[in-house]
Amino acid sequence: MSIARIMMQAAAGGDSDITPFLSVAHSSSPFITIYNQEVDTFTKLSNPATLPAGTCLGVAFSSDDTYMAVAHITSPFVTIYKRSGDTFTKLTDPSTLPAGTGFSVAFSNDDTYLAVGHATTPFITIYKRSGDTFTKLANPATLPPYQPADLVFSPDGTYLVAAHGISPCITIYKRSGDTFTKLANPATLPGSDGVGVDFSSDGVYLAVGHGGGDYLTIYKRSGDTFTKLANPATLPPSTGNGVAFSSDNTYLAVGHATTSPFIAIYKRSGDTFTKLADPDVALPATGLRLSFSSDTVYLAVAHSTSPFVTIYKRSGDTFTKLANPATLPANNGLGIAFSNTGFPQ
Repeated sequence: MSIARIMMQAAAGGDSDITPFLSVAHSSSPFITIYNQEVDTFTKLSNPATLPAGTCLGVAFSSDDTYMAVAHITSPFVTIYKRSGDTFTKLTDPSTLPAGTGFSVAFSNDDTYLAVGHATTPFITIYKRSGDTFTKLANPATLPPYQPADLVFSPDGTYLVAAHGISPCITIYKRSGDTFTKLANPATLPGSDGVGVDFSSDGVYLAVGHGGGDYLTIYKRSGDTFTKLANPATLPPSTGNGVAFSSDNTYLAVGHATTSPFIAIYKRSGDTFTKLADPDVALPATGLRLSFSSDTVYLAVAHSTSPFVTIYKRSGDTFTKLANPATLPANNGLGIAFSNTGFPQ
């Protein structure tokens, strides 16, 4: 064990099981690459003994990092791992599987619910967890009209939002117990296909990356009403793919297509989002999915050209690219997630 790791564990209260991770979903075997983090160094772990069945499109950690779920294109379409230390062991598949290719996964913050967006109606499958068992709930009465490219729960678990490719481009559910009921659409919808979605950690702001129109739409929530904010003065130049808020709600990162640097980072002041100077090194290709570390120091981006993952370190409002991990993902980075605990302070 390195000195850096020991120091991080001491900062976390001495728990040897608290470890920072970064997972990248990608398109060639082993389909998921998991790194542990020692300050600025990301080291690939041994692959899980049982790999996902095919190309992985989405990945998510439970809030306590006990579970990691990946969505993929081959049955069973979702694979759920349980973590012990640095080892990820596949759980028995849920008795009811998603109906088709898994595109996206999201845990509720209390780790009770796991949502999977997939091809083929009902397009969304929601599981309730009891111990290591994930049991499918009844479908929402109103289903998304198309496969969700991305999903997010609000921090309090009250709302579940699906971004998808047919109008209204986002579908917002409110949870009461185990029932998910569709809310009225926002008065102003995203301009075209919803691709990425994220809540701020206080549940006040909802960002949607999309095709067409302004490419980025930010809503402010008041109760069950989501009201579009004025656009940032500088918008992404093309389709907004992944979106990610920092845990302190100060930064919003957007991966986009077509134009270098393929990423736009905004700083929030009240309801105003102002684009920062670009990172020192541009992404090599379209930014697809993004994730901030829980301490807001690191920002990781999955993309389709080698090195397939780019990791920036933040100092103030400046984002500087770190050296690539020694072992890279095997192919196109399609999904990405930092764990939620154990980061150095």
